[in-house]
Amino acid sequence: MAASSASLAGASASDLLRSSTSGFNGVPLRSLGKGRLIVKSRDFSVAAKLRKAKKYDYPWPANPDPNVKGGVLIHLSRFKPLKEKPKLATLDFEKPLVDLQKKIFDVQKMAEETGLDFTDQIQLLETKYQQALKDLYTHLTPIQRVNIARHPNRPTFLDHIFNITEKFMEIHGDRAGYDDPAIATGIGMIDGRRYMFIGHQKGRNTKENIQRNFGMPTPHGYRKALRMMEYADHHGFPIVTFIDTPGAYADLKSEELGQGEAIAHNLRSMFGLKVPVISIVIGEGGSGGALAIGCANKLLMLENAVFYVASPEACAAILWKSAKAAPKAAEKLRITAPELCKLQVADGIIPEPLGGAHANPEWTSQQIKKAINDTMDELTKMDSEELIKHRMLKFRKIGGFQEGIPIDPKRKVNMKKKDLSITKMPDAELEAEVQKLKKQIVEAKESSPVPPKLDLDEMLKQLEKEINHEYSEAIKAAGLTERWLQLQEEVAAANADYESLDPSVKDKVDKLRVEFEKKLHASPNYAQLQKNLKYFNELSIAKQLSGTSKDSVTFKQELKTRVDQALSNPRLRKEFEALKDEIRSAGASSGSDLDEELKKKVTDFKKEVDSQVVNALQSMGLDVAVKEDNTTYPVSKELKEEMQKQIDRMVNSSEDIKSMMQQLKSEVAKNMKSPSSESKNRISALVQQIKRNLAEAIDSSGLKEHLQSNGILDSVADTVTDEESREKVGANSTFS
Repeated sequence: MAASSASLAGASASDLLRSSTSGFNGVPLRSLGKGRLIVKSRDFSVAAKLRKAKKYDYPWPANPDPNVKGGVLIHLSRFKPLKEKPKLATLDFEKPLVDLQKKIFDVQKMAEETGLDFTDQIQLLETKYQQALKDLYTHLTPIQRVNIARHPNRPTFLDHIFNITEKFMEIHGDRAGYDDPAIATGIGMIDGRRYMFIGHQKGRNTKENIQRNFGMPTPHGYRKALRMMEYADHHGFPIVTFIDTPGAYADLKSEELGQGEAIAHNLRSMFGLKVPVISIVIGEGGSGGALAIGCANKLLMLENAVFYVASPEACAAILWKSAKAAPKAAEKLRITAPELCKLQVADGIIPEPLGGAHANPEWTSQQIKKAINDTMDELTKMDSEELIKHRMLKFRKIGGFQEGIPIDPKRKVNMKKKDLSITKMPDAELEAEVQKLKKQIVEAKESSPVPPKLDLDEMLKQLEKEINHEYSEAIKAAGLTERWLQLQEEVAAANADYESLDPSVKDKVDKLRVEFEKKLHASPNYAQLQKNLKYFNELSIAKQLSGTSKDSVTFKQELKTRVDQALSNPRLRKEFEALKDEIRSAGASSGSDLDEELKKKVTDFKKEVDSQVVNALQSMGLDVAVKEDNTTYPVSKELKEEMQKQIDRMVNSSEDIKSMMQQLKSEVAKNMKSPSSESKNRISALVQQIKRNLAEAIDSSGLKEHLQSNGILDSVADTVTDEESREKVGANSTFS
């Protein structure tokens, strides 16, 4: 026991904290940090290896400079000067300049090695270089400006901040998650004014770009920016934001954490800030990721900065299916500072040195400082309400529209049709209106031979809209919308009428029409559609009656006068008297007693009389139709067109007639080359049946009454059946 006590006398306290039952027999605890340890027990063994922790590198230097620009707290900033100069990067369009620089360097090296004077040659090359640089950077294309805005050596947000501020303290975190390094915020002073600075921060090399996530913020970054905006709004600090991002970080985690909500929240909140807000695009401003800190009173852009809703590569991939079309997309998007100023999206351009901002970062920063001071002098004169209204009006004036300019047919086909809300007239009201119009027409006809003039245009337009809407709904119910739209595009692209269409397209139209007609009866709005079609037909007839341009009585008198003049022709009278004497001398009591030669003379005379009457009718603008028995009747062009429209409506509204016409078409198409007697009989039977059905439809529709109500057919009949006219020509020609 004494020996044991003696052995423990030199042991430390930690060595005594052992248990005989734990398995750590005779091993000091401090030896655990010296290497690998294997502990054995009766049932198991434990192996442990401890690794030394990395020594924490505290950012505060050993001898801090109290007079450092930005204040002593700048030593705590993670943004330190680079230990190595950034590598030179040459853009593709700058290669001619590189060749000139190489020539200058070679001549200078030759002068040093040989000791000869090449001053004139060097000055000439440098002058040439400056001129080439000026020519190149004053005529940049949009895609070249995009490449300059993405230049790896372009100064970042914090580069500009440390160049323009006397004091700056960076503030971190959103108090709800982690500190997003892609957005930097802080309070700084410029010429005695205190500002809240917020901006996208890219890296200056590959390592920093990875740390900064290439300037693409997550929701935490936008919430950090919002916290700083609310802090500045509370304390009355003006806000200056610097935009330089390809867009918000679009990974799954960011979306889960509410990327879209964070951006939308920023947009809403920025429009309510009571302090002046300036946004400066120093590189590329992409999509909502840029706009989330860009809703400002004034939006300024560096000369070679770009601001876009989608990158040129993404736009080209969508529209032209290839990212190689990016130059064309960059030109069409209008994303450069001059173009955006013309469109009033940007409010000013901050100049850059020749070669881009990276050619002289300090000079560029001073231009930014000057622009901030000038703009802030203007905005500080406004009170809070004026600032909010000014910010709202800035965005309300962006964009515009033009009316009255016709749309290109190709573009119009690809546009989505708006679902216009159709204000339907109640059925009871519509039916009452139709009955009222019918009553007016009947009363007017009884009291005066002149048809009443009724204004039905508005009602017909309304009915036409309703019918088109009902047809669209029926197409949807039949499940044919996609085929119908596709076929509509094909027909529009052909730019031809139905008869001139390609046979394949025409076949598609016919098949779709047949399929639609089969399914139309099952449509839930079929009854309403038929009712509207009925009302439309009745109102069209009423309009035709009310819109007659000529007074029927005057027309009858004029027609009678023309026919009388035609029949009073002296030559006809002379021929008639000669023919009459010849018939008397033959002693014929009836037409059957005449010989063939005399019959022929009578027939020829009738034809000549008919010809004179036809000429008289045609001189009044009437078309004359000839019946199978060679009798004629006049039809005006307007009436003929109206008849055709009415017949077309009857055919389209009658399923039986349409079905038979379709059968007739298919029968004719099958037997076009060598028709058999059976097929001829079937075709003949179909034709006769269609004629009968069409005649019944015309009788039932009131079209016949409508033609008679115009007084045209009656006037012809009255004129040519007049006894006096018959006596003038001595013929029994009848017209109906």
